[in-house]
Amino acid sequence: MGDILLVRGRTQALVALLFTLAALAQGLMVRRLPGDDGVKELLRRVKRGWVWNQFFVLEEYTGLEPLYIGKLHSDMDHGDGDIRYILSGDGANTTFTIDDSTGDIHAIQRLDREVKAQYLLRAQARHRLTGLPLEPESEFIVKIQDINDNEPKFLDGPYQATVPEMSSIGTSVIQLTATDADDPTYGNSARVVYSILQGQPYFSVEPKTGIVRVSLADMDREVRDMYQVVIQAKDMGGQMGGLAGTTTVNISLSDVNDNPPKFSQKLYQMSVPESAQAGSAVGRIQAKDRDEGVNAEMTYRIIDGDGRDTFKISNDPTNMFGIITIKKSLDFESKRSYTLKIEGSNTHLDPRYLSKGPFRDVTIVHVSVEDVDEPPEFRVPFYYVEVPEDVEIGTIFTSVTARDPDVANNSIRYSIERMSDLGKYFYIDITSGSLMTVLPLDREEMAWHNISVLAMEMNNPSQIGSVSVAIRIMDINDNPPSLTPYYEAFVCENAKAGQLIHTLTATDADDPIGGQHFYYSLAPEAAKNPNFTLRDNQDNSAWVLTRRGGWSQQEQSVYHLPIQVSDGELPMQSSTATLTVRVCSCDADGNVLSCSAEAYTLHASLSRGALIAILACILVLLVMILLMLSLRSQRKKPYLTDEEENVHENIVRYDDEGGGEEDTEAFDIAALWNPREAQPPGRHPGRQDMQPEIQTLSRHVPQVPVGTAFALADGGAGVHGYVLAKLYEADLDLCAPPYDSLQTYAYEGEGSVAESLSSLQSSASHADHDYDYLSDWGPRFCKLAQMYGAVEDDNSLW
Repeated sequence: MGDILLVRGRTQALVALLFTLAALAQGLMVRRLPGDDGVKELLRRVKRGWVWNQFFVLEEYTGLEPLYIGKLHSDMDHGDGDIRYILSGDGANTTFTIDDSTGDIHAIQRLDREVKAQYLLRAQARHRLTGLPLEPESEFIVKIQDINDNEPKFLDGPYQATVPEMSSIGTSVIQLTATDADDPTYGNSARVVYSILQGQPYFSVEPKTGIVRVSLADMDREVRDMYQVVIQAKDMGGQMGGLAGTTTVNISLSDVNDNPPKFSQKLYQMSVPESAQAGSAVGRIQAKDRDEGVNAEMTYRIIDGDGRDTFKISNDPTNMFGIITIKKSLDFESKRSYTLKIEGSNTHLDPRYLSKGPFRDVTIVHVSVEDVDEPPEFRVPFYYVEVPEDVEIGTIFTSVTARDPDVANNSIRYSIERMSDLGKYFYIDITSGSLMTVLPLDREEMAWHNISVLAMEMNNPSQIGSVSVAIRIMDINDNPPSLTPYYEAFVCENAKAGQLIHTLTATDADDPIGGQHFYYSLAPEAAKNPNFTLRDNQDNSAWVLTRRGGWSQQEQSVYHLPIQVSDGELPMQSSTATLTVRVCSCDADGNVLSCSAEAYTLHASLSRGALIAILACILVLLVMILLMLSLRSQRKKPYLTDEEENVHENIVRYDDEGGGEEDTEAFDIAALWNPREAQPPGRHPGRQDMQPEIQTLSRHVPQVPVGTAFALADGGAGVHGYVLAKLYEADLDLCAPPYDSLQTYAYEGEGSVAESLSSLQSSASHADHDYDYLSDWGPRFCKLAQMYGAVEDDNSLW
């Protein structure tokens, strides 16, 4: 039953040896016999009929035919084709195939060790017809042998590195590592050697470790601060035919403090106005340093000069510049220039490079003070004055003084800033600066007055100085004390004599130095009352006590007790207030039940529903009144359009249009000839078939005698006389309106082919129109056609 595993090529002998060792490695089988009490029987060693082993194959096969791996064979295979070989496991039937008759194994895909180094497969021999296994299933491994097909790679490149300038030879900069995907245990495929392609003579690299080191001493950052180095990694130990990869290393030189600072000027000229405030900047200087960062930071100080007490120097936020500022106020009239000797030195020193020093430098700064026209200055920066509130008007209570600090020493004029004394309580003398009162002062109304006094130069009004004057109004006892509201108390009907019913306190608008002290007493007219007494507690409070018992609301429900309170200051002030004491019915604990005498007779009160009903009725009445007033106002308002509201007129509307000269019922022509006969007393003229909706104003004009009216007209008769009579009547009637009656016919011409006959709002005269078309409108317009169709003499109308 010996099995045979066939391999091809020069590895055949090696594989046979491995099979032999595997067969020898099989031990003895031991089995336990039944009923043997643990006695072990040594069995004979049997030979397996199915042997597994390993196959080896090179990666990256590029042939056109499938790559032959090896051959599986069972000793039960007699070559008659009854045995069928089955392959399963990693890559079975996809990467590897097996001839089920011969057991030949082939690789049908390209193998890459860097993707998968080995494959675990299982093989089994079965009877072709029955499918029964003839041998147990065995596992075997197909290992992929490496070839040098991957070059070394720098996974993190390009690299950035920094090394201090002036570094010595051999200083480590950075260590590089290249990785090779080939098998490091097989040959030299993964053995990497490093070399430098670019960057000599400044840097070098160790071949085995990949450490980049400095190879040139004293490299100066101020001369060159950046270097680019190219490093190569080659496998096969650097031998010819090996694969190589490269990367770039950007190396920058970091700064060290190896350069001393220097001022660009040995003398600086600066100027500052004398009005500059303390803390103001005068100028800045810099000691330049070729280094950078903290190595260029400077410290400045004034080491000499006559301005050491007037000026100071400090660093700016970058610690590179020195800022000269004013320490004390300047005065051109006192000193016009200063000299400063300033030293600038490096803050951070490196002991390794002290030999390149000294790391400091000195310069001179000359500061000139410029003259400016300054505002007047007061002798003191602030005034405080105490004034009693009863000071007389016109009293001088203090004086302020200012001067011109300039050489000219101009005259000064004083005034009070208006917004600081809105009440105009004070006045200042324009030349002397004396302050006085012009209105009465009241501490209780305003306890402090803070005013601003202005001082102005006569020759230059724009120069104004100011000073604050705080005036405290001192208290005088001019206000009487008063009882603290509430001025009402109650006493229970069951109260006994000596019972406390109320505690009195008082207030006083005054503020005495020793504090408030109040004294309470009954007014003289109430000192002997039999009902109440007053006890002063000597702590600014007093008690009101009962003198008797047996109180009754029926007898007297209210008592009035006058109380007098006075203060302890001079002059003494006092006031009297009346305390109202009500008699109330109380329970046993003294809680008030009722303080009204009517509570004994009125046992019932209105319910909530009744009150709501009463309020609802009142509300309904108010709404009705408002509606009536609104309707009344609308009734009085005339029905005029927006355009007609400014025209006083009477509108008479007729529902039908006049019929011209053939309409004999529209009016009585006799009224034009004899108004007296045409209009009997008590009857108004008008159409017999329709009355106008609104009476015209002319109907209400009183009539005058006919003879008088006609005597005023030429001819004494006719329409002209009637018009003159009406005009005379209007002139004599004092009740007539002072305007003409404008009759507006809102429906004139409606539905008529003539449309509107009104000449209102017409800008043309009769002469501009051709009225011949009136003859075409029918018999009703014949008369109008005769009147307007041809030009007539004006005298023919009369």
